[in-house]
Amino acid sequence: MSTRLMTVGELSRRTGAPIKTLRQYTDWGLIYSVGRSATNYRLFDSDALWCVQVIGQLRGLGLTVAEIRELTGTAAPIGPRLAELLHRSRERLVRRVAELQQTLRRIDEFEAIHHTELPAWGGTCWAGDPRCAESA
Repeated sequence: MSTRLMTVGELSRRTGAPIKTLRQYTDWGLIYSVGRSATNYRLFDSDALWCVQVIGQLRGLGLTVAEIRELTGTAAPIGPRLAELLHRSRERLVRRVAELQQTLRRIDEFEAIHHTELPAWGGTCWAGDPRCAESA
């Protein structure tokens, strides 16, 4: 492990995470600083890089920051709890996809009802446009 320390700005550049987010993660105990510089900047080691990457992966799987914080707040093995949280995330995503599909159906219905008041944009059609199917 490298002993080279980074400021929050360098950690941000290396991870792509905004500085404000990194400060919040530190305040919430998701990543740890190893102290402060002589000019009072938070200092991080390579462990912080790993933590930010893991947090990013978990966020990319749909976990909330609160759920990630919950994972870090226990001495128990995280595997079973992580599996439960991933299942919960999947359920949220399935509900969200269903909501978006319902919105698309409402748009289709609205356009079908109001097709005479809604001329095609510049004569071009888009996928799923019922007016395009009528003229084809």
